[in-house]
Amino acid sequence: MADVTVVGAGVMGLTCAARLLEAGHRVEVLARDLPQDTTSAVSAALWYPYLAFPQDRVTAWSARTFSTFTDLAATDPGAGVRMRAGTEVFTERPANPWWRDAVGELTRTADVPPSYTDGWTFTSPVIDMPVFLAWLAARVAALGGTITQRDLTAMPESGVVVNTTGLGARDLIGDETVHPVRGQVVVLEQWGLDRWWLDAAGPTYVVPRLGEVVVGGTDDDGAWDREPSAATAADILERAARLVPEVREARVLRHVVGLRPARPEVRLEREGRVVHCYGHGGAGVTLSWGCAAEVVALVGEAR
Repeated sequence: MADVTVVGAGVMGLTCAARLLEAGHRVEVLARDLPQDTTSAVSAALWYPYLAFPQDRVTAWSARTFSTFTDLAATDPGAGVRMRAGTEVFTERPANPWWRDAVGELTRTADVPPSYTDGWTFTSPVIDMPVFLAWLAARVAALGGTITQRDLTAMPESGVVVNTTGLGARDLIGDETVHPVRGQVVVLEQWGLDRWWLDAAGPTYVVPRLGEVVVGGTDDDGAWDREPSAATAADILERAARLVPEVREARVLRHVVGLRPARPEVRLEREGRVVHCYGHGGAGVTLSWGCAAEVVALVGEAR
């Protein structure tokens, strides 16, 4: 088995580290930001392929991740994963989504809020990211891995390296094709909501966690600003209230901004002893377990 350094401690880095440890490798995670300070911690984390390409590979990775999260929801309540029914809404009749084969039953419905005309419902994993990241980090530690905060200026020079740096790949390896897509969310107090709602054209979404509700969002391509905007928050809440009117009365807990690491295509390939796995756009959680399985295979080749 190989000595593997995973660079990056977001959901992709920790998931890859866990799978590599399960495969018998010795794993060290190095990252500028610890898990709870990463973009992953901001994610509403509704399983949904968003801003990730190419479609065929994304569908395969998403399907494997869907299956793993389904199993986790059934077997480990401490992981923070729950299967939630929900509805994606449209203003006109849509074709089936390109990722149709990655989910189970998908049912068309006309039971949608005013101003929408069509939708489909399905049951999807919803992940409480602060809980899940802590669970992943504990899993890595229990398997003998380590997580160390370190601001790297270059890839480690020895052993096999897995690059899950997201936006950090711009500076660390000079990949200027990876760029930010700014997402702002408002976190509300949970009032008993148990299903999610989504208008991907907004994007507008209302996603229930166990103790709070995440409402979004924005997709500001190329924007680096991490400071929440009061005007944007007001717009998000207004859009979200068209989906779920109770949003108007819910208490705001906090405002958060994350920068999605978008790229023309997800980069998941081996380059010598380095396995690259970044550029997952708004679908890092959605692709995580599927991509990690492929990373394990590529690490085997890199040895």
